[in-house]
Amino acid sequence: MTIRPILIHPDPRLKKVCDPVSNVDANIRKLADDMLETMYDAPGVGLAAPQIGVMSRIFVIDTSDKEAPADPMVLINPEITWESEELNTHEEGCLSIPEMYEEVTRPKQVRMAYLDVDGKPQEREFDALAATAVQHELDHLNGILFIDHISRLKRTMITNKMKKLKKELARD
Repeated sequence: MTIRPILIHPDPRLKKVCDPVSNVDANIRKLADDMLETMYDAPGVGLAAPQIGVMSRIFVIDTSDKEAPADPMVLINPEITWESEELNTHEEGCLSIPEMYEEVTRPKQVRMAYLDVDGKPQEREFDALAATAVQHELDHLNGILFIDHISRLKRTMITNKMKKLKKELARD
């Protein structure tokens, strides 16, 4: 497993719609392992392939409690098949927008269809934090960042902070 560098906003790859995974093979399983290793190292609760520069429809999450055993999930070609009318507001952050957090309102529950790492179709319902996480990561696959759900003023302020951070990191 390899820890991969995480792209920082603004990066044009983070705004692109990803291509479906055509074949779940050893390369995709290696990518999933690398993504999990990268996510845990960061640390985060989710990571989408475009965040490491891979333009494929795959993301990983683990929303288990810190004290609980790890419960990693790999979702390939995910799509929402149902969402609740009831909404939930969570403070969201993003590994591609480090140390920035804003409240985002999304459906409280979603059902998602996807392929697992064996290429088998799955469908699962997610609630609360897990629902927020899968919607956040699915947004990444569609070129949408959590800051696209907040006011333009806040989005501009965060983008400017990220540009400054990228300049500082480039100097190091």
